[in-house]
Formats: sequence, C-alpha cells, structure tokens
Amino acid sequence: MSYIKINAPLETGFGTVLSEPALTFIAKLHDEFAGTICDVLRTRRARAAEMNGGTLPRFKPETARIRADRSWSVAGSAGAPGLEDRRVELTGPVTEDEVVAALNSQAKVWLADLEDATSPTWANVIGGQVNLFRAIRGQLPGITNDNQPTIGLRPRGWHLPEKHLIYVDDNGAEFSASGALVDFGLYFFHNARYLIDNGSGPYFYLPKLESSQEARLWNKIFVTAQNMLGIEKGTIRATAHIETITAVFQMEEILFELREHCAGLEAAGWDYLFSVVKNLRNTTEYVLPDRERLTMDLPLMKAFTDRLVATCHRRGAHAIGTMSNLMADHPDQGFVAAEFERMREDKAREAWQGFDGTWVADPALVPAALAVFDAALGSQPHQLENKRPDVQVTSENILDITGLEPVVTEEGVRVNIRVAIGYMNEWLGGNGHVALENQLEDVSTAEICRSQIWQWIRHEVTLDNGQQLTARLVERYLGEELAGMERRADDHFDEAVEIFRETALGEEFAEFLTMPAYTDHLVDRVSKATEAFVA
Repeated sequence: MSYIKINAPLETGFGTVLSEPALTFIAKLHDEFAGTICDVLRTRRARAAEMNGGTLPRFKPETARIRADRSWSVAGSAGAPGLEDRRVELTGPVTEDEVVAALNSQAKVWLADLEDATSPTWANVIGGQVNLFRAIRGQLPGITNDNQPTIGLRPRGWHLPEKHLIYVDDNGAEFSASGALVDFGLYFFHNARYLIDNGSGPYFYLPKLESSQEARLWNKIFVTAQNMLGIEKGTIRATAHIETITAVFQMEEILFELREHCAGLEAAGWDYLFSVVKNLRNTTEYVLPDRERLTMDLPLMKAFTDRLVATCHRRGAHAIGTMSNLMADHPDQGFVAAEFERMREDKAREAWQGFDGTWVADPALVPAALAVFDAALGSQPHQLENKRPDVQVTSENILDITGLEPVVTEEGVRVNIRVAIGYMNEWLGGNGHVALENQLEDVSTAEICRSQIWQWIRHEVTLDNGQQLTARLVERYLGEELAGMERRADDHFDEAVEIFRETALGEEFAEFLTMPAYTDHLVDRVSKATEAFVA
C-alpha cells in the first residue's frame, strides 16, 4: 500500500495539516497522477529542445477545430461565490503577517502564493498551510476586515518537488513528492468543504502551464479530488497563468480542457518574457535588451494581452492583467508618486484593453488600482461583454519584436547581477518576496535577470561601453557589485553566488534557477535539521 513519509521535523502546529487522512489523500493523488506528471515533464523537455534548435512555436493545426467551434464556453464565475468581481487581485506569500495584511486589504481576491513569492522551506510550505487553515476559520489574530478578499491558492508548478515528503509506492520504491500535488492536496483536503459551507469555494491558480495537455491533467486531478471527498464536480474554479511562450499559442485549448472548472486566464508578463528568453535563447533575433526596455508596449506583449482578453471573453472567462510590483514603502516620496502615476497609466491601459481585473504585489497598491478599475467598470463586476472583435492576432504578431532596439548596457548587466544575487540571498534565507532596485521582486524577475546574462554571453553581445560581454567580464562586475552589498552574519551570499555562476555563467542553461537552489541548499539545510531532530 502506498503512503507519504515525512522527512523533516514536525514543528508546532504542523500536525494540524499533516494528518494521516490528509497524507493518505495526497498518496492517492500520487498513485493516480505521478506517472502522468513525469510524462508532462518529458514532453516539456522535447518541446524545449525543438525551440532551442530554432523552431518557433505556432498555433497547432490539430486543435484548429477547438478554436473554430463557437459553441463551447467555460464555467466562469457562475456558481463560484466571491469570483464574480475580480477587479483588483493581491498576490503574496503565506507567512502569518502577510496573510493578515492581505485579508485586511480592499482587494477583491487574494492569491495565496506558494510558488513564485514563496521560498519553499519546510517552515514556509507547511507553516503557510497552517496559516491558511487558521485564517479560513477565523483563527488568526489581527484580521479585522468584515469584507475579506476571496482566497485563491497558487500551488507550485509541475517541475518542483517537495523533498521533505516522500511518496512510497505499492512496490516500496521512494520518490520525492510533487510540490504541486502536496500544495493542492493539503489545501483542498482541509479547506474545500469548509469554504463551500461558508459561502466561498476551493479556488486555484495554475502556474507555468505550457500546453493544453497540462491543463487536461489539472482537470483530471480536480475531478478525482472532488470525487474522493464527495464534492460536486465543477465546484473547483481555476485561473490559469499564461506565462510561457507555448501557452500563448494554446490559450483557447487550455480553456477548453479546463472548461468545467475554469474561471479565467491571467497574463504574467515577467514570467512570459523569461519564457521567451529561455526557449528562444539560441535564436539571434530574440536576444533581448536591458530589462528596463521590456515593457507592455512591445508588439509581442500587446499581441499577447490583446489575444488573451479576446479569447477569454469569447469563452466567458475573466481576463486578469499583469502584476504591478512597485515599492510603496520608499523613502523618496517623489519617486513613489511618479511610480504610482505610472502604475495608474498601466492599469488604465489594461482596463481599456478589456481586462476584468489586475494584479498588485502590495496591499498599499490596492486602493490606487481599485480606483482605476472602479472608474472603468462602474457598478459592473466585469466587462465580459467587451468581445474585442478588433483583435486579429497571428503567430507573427505574437513573435513580433520590431521596434525593440537591441541595446545592452553595462548598468543593465550590473542591475541583473544585483537582482539575481540579492534575490537568491533572500530566497535561501526563506524570503521569496523581496524589495530590490525599487521593486518588489519574486522568482520571475530573478529568472529573467540570470537568463539574459547567459544569453548575452552566448551571443557575444557588445555593451554600450564598447566591451564584449564575456563570463570573465561578468565575474569582474560580480566582484565589484558584491563589494558594495551590505552583509549580515546570517546572509547566504556565498550560496547565492554559487547558484548564479551555475545558472548564468554555466555552459548548460539551467531550466529554472530554483531547482539547484532547492535541491543543493534548502533541502540539505533541512536534512541536517532533521538529523539533529532525530538524534
């Protein structure tokens, strides 16, 4: 008989969520779907190899019938209390302080993020589940808001393991548990029925999808989980993040596969640009310039977001806009005022495009974003009636980088170094939501920073100072930047530099920088703690 084995200390309160019935539920999900997850990851690698070899993604001819068929729609917000109005969604990690701040905010929805904004330490992953369990039941002190945001959980992506929980199959073979199944399973098992009985529901955000095949897998997981707990099929609602270059070409197919459980799609800008760099890194035409030049005004970004809105509204799904991650808590109030004005302009553009809501990364940003969408939507909860018939997006539009001047500066390289190193230093210390370079950063921006450096070196880019960027030059800049960084006794700069060198300067491109960081550093640290605990 299969089961889940705990390979880490049981801290105070963890038994609440790591109960025997909950672990049995997760083991059954692994029995059913672990093999399919492996298949999905193999398919990803094969598809990535094609794109790395120069094959550009395109709309799939074999699914043209799905795109052409106007008779189907998604479940949307019908029968999903709390998801009717999503004009401002707040996202953030699930530490106790962050949960309290989020639920006291004016946001319509709070995305409890166990993926990009959370460092997957054992304490964060299970402690976060405990915080959510308590918050949903009104047991967290400090929550005073009578009109709390609706909660949606973002589990980790398919590629991320949870090595502190071991899946032991029927033959006794042991494997690291799937981070996605652990996050989804614990939250759904403990909270689904309670949420339903109290006028809400089990709502999820699906990260890093690359194809309709992956959406189909999630839909099967939803059906199985609902059947196992005796919950009506279709009760779950999911919003899929469109943050990969392949998913942009399969948005309609993703909606189709999730249609009985789908609430909408969200446009994840930085993750999407990281996916462009990662998958098209060997194609000279897609060597992108400094990160600050990569804006939503670029042709490929406008095509991406226009098509997302039109696709969603044609199928009855909500379209949610991109993240704003400015720092409201900044000593220069003139800077803050200018950044707020820029954010308002960006949100006004999204509302004009037809988005039904938008994302922000800080509770302090909610009122300003809310004012923009209040002005655009008025008393209407969304603008699904705006079908955007003017949108006619081709493959060429989605891949269009015309007008993007290929300028890479010394300062651009240095900023990328500072963000990548600074973020990983915090991430290794357990903080996944980090203030850097006047922005609130998560994994997505660290990813694009290190991947750009890798690409610039491989394509022998000449900087604005006339020097060719090489690994040796990056090492020089790295040393100079490290000399100016404030150090603490408990920092992780040495480990962060090791990871940076592996993922930005290594010969082979690392698919995700968090993989070696998790496996070689966070897990080792908890393993040592486990040994001490057992002893």
